[in-house]
Amino acid sequence: MSMHAIEDMVQGAVEVLDRHFPADDQRVRDWIVALFAFQDGYDCSLTQHRVLDILLRRGHTLRFPVSEHPDYARRRAYFDGIGEFTTLREFGEDEVEFAGELEDGYVDPPWLYCEAGSALWRRMAGPDAVPPRAVRLLDVVVAVAEAAERDGDVELIALWWALGHEALVGGCPLSAEELAATPGVQELRAVVRRTGAHQAKLWYDLRPDDDALDQMDDELSTWWYRID
Repeated sequence: MSMHAIEDMVQGAVEVLDRHFPADDQRVRDWIVALFAFQDGYDCSLTQHRVLDILLRRGHTLRFPVSEHPDYARRRAYFDGIGEFTTLREFGEDEVEFAGELEDGYVDPPWLYCEAGSALWRRMAGPDAVPPRAVRLLDVVVAVAEAAERDGDVELIALWWALGHEALVGGCPLSAEELAATPGVQELRAVVRRTGAHQAKLWYDLRPDDDALDQMDDELSTWWYRID
């Protein structure tokens, strides 16, 4: 699937979750962490700036003046020299990009940003900060699909469902019956059926048609994609 499609899907998912879940629902932060972890599995750009207001409001991202970086005092020249958007990563000393033992996060002057669960976040948020809870991508997608259904956003539902069982469920069961019994699968399938998302026209569509499914001789894919 196009990397732009992945980026747009994640953006749409973050926006729809923010619209439909209360401001104090801590699950949203954990879901957003899972969505960007999913995006990181593809050759995508860093797109957090698209939804930065949401990320800050939901506690996914923390923002500080650059001077509050815990290593600012001993690396002041480096930080003061950052004049544009820069990602901070820890590199080995033998790598060309080595700039000191910098932890994850990014700088968009005059601000320093760190994301929940990251090494820099743990230093900046303090010992009492609650780290993100691990969640299954499928559970996040079900929440996204149900929220998108309330918005009438059939395309967003279709794009996520079109990823297929391997992307959303991971280590798949051995039979269609076991796949159907996997928590979350029937809920997602029900949303797809109610909204007609399996028939929605997509600008970038890798869903196999019936002929392709027959040629695959793949029980799991056939069950997943044949909704009617």
